[in-house]
Amino acid sequence: MIRITRRHAIAGLAAVATLPATRLFAQSKLALPSSPITLNIADVAGNLALTQTAIENYAKAKPELVSKITFTKAPAPELPGKIKAQQAANRLDIDLVLTGTDALSAGLDQDLWVKLLPDHSASLPDLAKIYLEPAHRMLALGKDHGVIVTYYPSGPLLEYMPERVKKVPTTAEELLAWAKENPNKFLYARPANSGPGRTFLMGLPYLLGDIDPRDPVKGWDKTWAYLKELHKYIEYYPTGTGALMKELGEGTRDMTVSTTGWDINPRVLGVVPKEAAVAPLKGFHWVADAHYMCVPKGIADEKLAVLLDLMSFLLTPEQQAYTYDQGYFYPGPAVKDVPITMAPQESQDAIAEFGRAEYADWIANNPVEIPLEPSSMVVAFRRWDEEVAAKKS
Repeated sequence: MIRITRRHAIAGLAAVATLPATRLFAQSKLALPSSPITLNIADVAGNLALTQTAIENYAKAKPELVSKITFTKAPAPELPGKIKAQQAANRLDIDLVLTGTDALSAGLDQDLWVKLLPDHSASLPDLAKIYLEPAHRMLALGKDHGVIVTYYPSGPLLEYMPERVKKVPTTAEELLAWAKENPNKFLYARPANSGPGRTFLMGLPYLLGDIDPRDPVKGWDKTWAYLKELHKYIEYYPTGTGALMKELGEGTRDMTVSTTGWDINPRVLGVVPKEAAVAPLKGFHWVADAHYMCVPKGIADEKLAVLLDLMSFLLTPEQQAYTYDQGYFYPGPAVKDVPITMAPQESQDAIAEFGRAEYADWIANNPVEIPLEPSSMVVAFRRWDEEVAAKKS
């Protein structure tokens, strides 16, 4: 017979105290349903362009769990209110939300999402082990209520038409001088409605050497002064990136700010001529972007069990390879060890023709920052709207 002494008990408690929190508090796996269910997935980030094939692959691979998947798309600002109303009426008909940081943070503010980590870590892969390092840092923005499914370093980059821009700016100061010499030929979209506009806004403090790039209130003096000066040479601010790229393609504008995805995909689609070029500004930092999988509170445990299984499936390298798509979120995979050679041939062909060989070097050799915290981002957007866009030229 083994005698448990006080020393053994204390030693045992000490050992438990050293266990990671995810080990201590993670639940056991939820039970899967005994018959197949329908899943309703809402996309507010354009993410289905990257993941719908992989999600459909899951339904094919697991017919014993899923009988049907429905997909809907909605504007990000509208969805949180809709979910809140459904939850209040106990009539939830959305099971999974694919979102960027916008609806993610709105849902966090309204307490809409199921807490996934570490509560359900046992049903998910080891995210710290499989994610690319910046993607794992982006996970923190989800506050344990969202799991990243796609990631890209984003921007900011300059995109321009070489036949109309003979001397390409290499610094933020040179960009301002170029805009002054070529009024109304440089344009960027309203940051609150545009990925490239947002990365430009958040990337400038690094380019200009502001005292605190993560504090748009007290740390961005140089950035706000720069944007107010640049404003003098900008005709207007489009409300979305698509309209901006159309103007670049049609020749109304000669230069804009862009991201890897907004460079490649509009050229694949023919919106922007293939010969459009990109350039980084000296000393730039990438400001990354990601899409998250969030589950609204109120769904049944057996449905949550299937969703966790779906998330794990979507994070396998084989399914992540579909996220290369046609460069929309280039590269796209959030996990390690997913080379372009794993992607469908259509994606490989698009990237071979419209991708940039220099991207690999730029991604490897420039710092990658995560976006502002949601509350700080809201402040930055409001200051831009009030102090930059509303300022009379």
